[in-house]
Order: sequence, then structure tokens, then C-alpha cells
Amino acid sequence: MNSLSPLVRQRLLSATALLGFFLLWEIGCLSFGVSDLILPRPSQIAVVLWQKMPLLWPHTLQTLYTTFAGFVIGVAAGVLIGMVIGSSKTAYDVAYPLLVGFSSIPKVAVVPIFVVWFGAGTVPAILTSAVISIFPVVVNVATGLATTEPELEDVLKVLGASKRDILLDVGLPRSLPYLFASLKIAITLSFVGTVLSETVAANKGIGNVMMIASGNFDVPMVFAGLVILAVLGVALYSVSSYFESRMTGWTQRKNDMTMA
Repeated sequence: MNSLSPLVRQRLLSATALLGFFLLWEIGCLSFGVSDLILPRPSQIAVVLWQKMPLLWPHTLQTLYTTFAGFVIGVAAGVLIGMVIGSSKTAYDVAYPLLVGFSSIPKVAVVPIFVVWFGAGTVPAILTSAVISIFPVVVNVATGLATTEPELEDVLKVLGASKRDILLDVGLPRSLPYLFASLKIAITLSFVGTVLSETVAANKGIGNVMMIASGNFDVPMVFAGLVILAVLGVALYSVSSYFESRMTGWTQRKNDMTMA
């Protein structure tokens, strides 16, 4: 194993840990005779996924579409608001308390309002996904812009750069590590918002499937939905990490320097 590259070694260790977790789960359920109404075994969940995938696939695509749409809207709005707040102390003092107050509102309380405005279905789920993912983006983008050194801004101004030039050519590139850090948080929150809305006000999506399965005491199906959500979350998280490594590689240490 010492001859393997650090990246391959890390992935092998992650896969081994994951397989070990599911194996202990399976053995524990069999050893203690745990009912599948309480905690289904991984093998039971795998069977449900295999047998029900033709049924689950359209709901999976619906949840993925809703989450991605809400995530894009939330990130776009968060970047714009973060740019305004991070580049103006007055805007920061005025808007930041409002954002903190809004983010403190439980999003389950917002879903009924969206349903009244737009009706039950996809739109409330997209909006809930967007709203729940805005705040971490705003905070990180504003923080990244605020870390631009005043001395650097003074030098650029002397060289003839406008405030807009400083923001676009210096501030935003320097805030990219903060932005991508927030994207990893926002993508997981987007799934929370989507599933929350699907369980309350939708007739399709993984959240709706889980709600119906829970009402029917079909616990293996509920866990199958959780597995699908976990896989989708990891996939989008990995996409975000890939773009982060491509666009902000200058902020990260080389893997081959971390291990001898």
C-alpha cells in the first residue's frame, strides 16, 4: 500500500471505512434481531433500491432538478448580496442584521407561505431550496471581500483603478476560496430545503416518497430514500470540490507533500 499514491490510498481507506460501516450495521441488526420496522439492514435497503428503482428514478430526477435549480438561484442571489455587503460598510450595517434575522426563521414555516403564493408543487420546493442556501454564500463572499487589505486598495487606487476594478479584478478572485467553502455547505442545505418542501407540499420527489412510505410503515423504503439523498449530496459535493480544485488550486497544498 505504501507504493500507492496518497490520493489512491485516501480513496481506498474511505471505501474500506464505508464498507466496514455497512458490515457492522448488517451484523449488528442480525445479531440483536432488530426488526426492519426499527432499523432495516443494508441488504434489505439494497433489495428495495434494486426492485423499486424504476419507481424511484423519476422522483430522484425531480429532487435533483429541484435542488440544483434552487441551489443555482440561491448561489446567484447570495453572491450578489455578498458583493454589496462586502464592498460597503453602510450596506453591511443595514442588511446584515436583516439577513441574520431571516436566516433564523425555521424554513418549515416559510413553505406554507410559498404554497399560498405559488401553489403546491415544484416552485415552492425550488424557492425553499434557494432561500435556505443563500445565507452561507452571503456570509462567505462578504467575508472574502472584507479581507482585501486596505493598503492593496490604496496602491490600486494610486495606479488609477476604480472601486469597480478593485472589486472585480482583486476582491472577487481573492474571495473564491470563501465562495467554494460556502458552496459545500449550501449544496447540503439545498437538499434539506427540497426534501422539506416535498414532504409538505409536493406530489413527487424523494421527500414525497419518504413521507408516503413513512405513513405506510415501510421503513426500508424510507431508508432507501435517505440513501438516494446521500448519494446525490455526495455527487454534487464532489462536483463542487472538483471546480474548487480547478479554480482555487493556488490556495491548496499538494497531496504529494502531505505524506512521505
